Amino acid sequence: MSRPELQAPPEIYYGDTEAKKYTKNTRNQQIQADMTYRALELLNLPPDEPAFLLDIGCGSGLSGEILDEEGYLWAGVDIAPSMLEVALEREVEGDLFLQDIGQGFGFRPGSFDGAISISVLQWLLNAETSHPTSSPPHRLNRFFTTLHSALRNPSRAVFQFYPSSDDQIQLITSIAQKAGFGGGVVVDYPNSNKARKVFLCLYVGGGGGQQQQIPQGLDGDVVEDGKVRFEKRRARDLRKDRNGKRKSQKVIDRDWILRKKELYRKRGKESVPRDSKFTGRKRKPVF
Repeated sequence: MSRPELQAPPEIYYGDTEAKKYTKNTRNQQIQADMTYRALELLNLPPDEPAFLLDIGCGSGLSGEILDEEGYLWAGVDIAPSMLEVALEREVEGDLFLQDIGQGFGFRPGSFDGAISISVLQWLLNAETSHPTSSPPHRLNRFFTTLHSALRNPSRAVFQFYPSSDDQIQLITSIAQKAGFGGGVVVDYPNSNKARKVFLCLYVGGGGGQQQQIPQGLDGDVVEDGKVRFEKRRARDLRKDRNGKRKSQKVIDRDWILRKKELYRKRGKESVPRDSKFTGRKRKPVF
């Protein structure tokens, strides 16, 4: 079956039906979560410090939910209106922007403490028209140049993507470096056809004049169904906080509900229930 990026532009491919189908698919949800956790590992943010992240190609907010769980503030951009509509219906926490990343960003310099992107970069490698501004090199240049400006110094940006050839990897990395980024490619499980994942780990700034080291890719023995040995242990570790304790579930109390309702009001959402003394009150079970 042909790859999605070869079938149609993303804003067309992810129409109303496909956007809902993709979001409800439990396999997609698991893959998105795994890749987001891994991207955050590579992002290597300081522990126990707040951070404002950019989710590039946020879609319906699957990766944004992981950012919420990890305690980060975030904003998401995506070119597919149907995906963003699903994200709004799912009431994600982050701010959402309809944006063609190939045209570049308009954020203020130094707005974000880092950026992640899951399964997006390969969409920039297909020209939709014959106009020179639609060529992959031009769109990648606009993307990386404006992203570099939007990130604070020092910071990182991590992209998980699906290249179809080594030439595509070389094109992307060379343009990113020309835009001012350092870093390179990290490949997890390089000897597995199913488990292999490619990440582009980019740096803004050199960390006091010292060149930052590119992280090592994961490796392990592949067993049935393309799963990797020790992945279950890694999944358990990811469910622990930075102090090694098991993460507690999100507490939905009165303060959380009030913050959520205020967020909806700021976004202009209609029919937000008014606040009262009964807001957040526990209901008795109904038999």
